[in-house]
Amino acid sequence: MNNRETCHWFSVCPIRRYTEQNLIDKKWVEQYCKSEYWCCLRRKMQERGQYHPDNMMPDGTIDKRL
Repeated sequence: MNNRETCHWFSVCPIRRYTEQNLIDKKWVEQYCKSEYWCCLRRKMQERGQYHPDNMMPDGTIDKRL
């Protein structure tokens, strides 16, 4: 995949870190970070300057395990 298909927040996003630590399924990165990143609620909130917790998933759900 080229960089145009990867979210520009990927390098600092906790979703990347959680995936690398095997805390969440890699489907999150595949579906959002490296594909349909424009659908990611985390990205939308970040770009509007809105607070979002680290354990908020790209679809807006909160994973209390994290």
